[in-house]
Amino acid sequence: MREDIQAYNNVLELIGDTPLVRLNAIMDGFPGNYYAKIEAFNPGHSTKDRIALYIIEEAERRGVLKPGSTIIETTSGNTGFSIAMVSIIKGYECILAVTSKSSKDKIAMLKNMGAKVYVCPAHVSADDPRSYYQVAKRLHEEIKGSVYINQYFNELNIDAHYSSTGPELWKQTNGKITHLVACCGTGGTISGTSRYLKEQNKDVCVIGIDAYGSVLKKYHETKEFDSSEIYPYRIEGLGKNLIPTATDFDVIDKFEKVTDEDSAHTARELVLKEGLFLGYTSGAAIQGLKQLALQGDFTEDSNVVVILPDHGSRYMSKVFSDDWMMEQGFIDTKHEVSVTKIQFVK
Repeated sequence: MREDIQAYNNVLELIGDTPLVRLNAIMDGFPGNYYAKIEAFNPGHSTKDRIALYIIEEAERRGVLKPGSTIIETTSGNTGFSIAMVSIIKGYECILAVTSKSSKDKIAMLKNMGAKVYVCPAHVSADDPRSYYQVAKRLHEEIKGSVYINQYFNELNIDAHYSSTGPELWKQTNGKITHLVACCGTGGTISGTSRYLKEQNKDVCVIGIDAYGSVLKKYHETKEFDSSEIYPYRIEGLGKNLIPTATDFDVIDKFEKVTDEDSAHTARELVLKEGLFLGYTSGAAIQGLKQLALQGDFTEDSNVVVILPDHGSRYMSKVFSDDWMMEQGFIDTKHEVSVTKIQFVK
């Protein structure tokens, strides 16, 4: 590379060091200072870039991944995109087992990233042979020399954020962060970030956002898996119908649940009030943040950071589609203002 030309060697060097942005209008009236960690600034437009690169490079270091290897993973879409991106640069084949709950936009992007995609039914148990967990395991067993990332049960998922997201937030807030709010799916983001922050200051309060229909909040409170908590919900990349070992419940102080409908409208509100065109899970994170503020979790001295996981372009056929919102029953007289007003000039 020429020394007088400022350029990155490849897209993977852009991963991490995402910006922290103050939230203004959407949190107006609530006590405290609110900041968003915008993970859509990663080259793959989501926080999953961090774990994809970290886990793959660790597998290379250990000699598990070799030239010509195939990487296999289960994903709701974002991790798959990140793994496909890393695979392109490093020369690996990529196979992804995706839940049918993933948006059409995500599935189309995975296909165009060169990945072989298996779309599996979303609303089956984790041990059903059709579930994306079991399909990925089967493919791993069938394909010689393949590597299964297994983000839900991979400690490296936590390590990736302990080594990157946590230090970034501590530096960006000059050690003044008092609360961390983050969605919990695999649990890697919140667990790794929390481990680092609590090592710096044990009083940092960490709050996970969970979905209704997921088992995580109750498991955190009771240490019991309650299958009666499980029912279908629409938010992608949030909550679980199993207990991932990539979630360290000991470094999470509490959980807050959010609904599909509120999260969808808050994703739209985030665009209109802050100019942040981010995803469904980001809407869920902000919705949880607002609920916590209403409950009095924060004071005037609070410095609250919320991690916003991905970009809104992956949800054009979902929360940013008026037709989809109407089909879900999410638009009524109360939310009529959400409907995009378009006038055609003849």
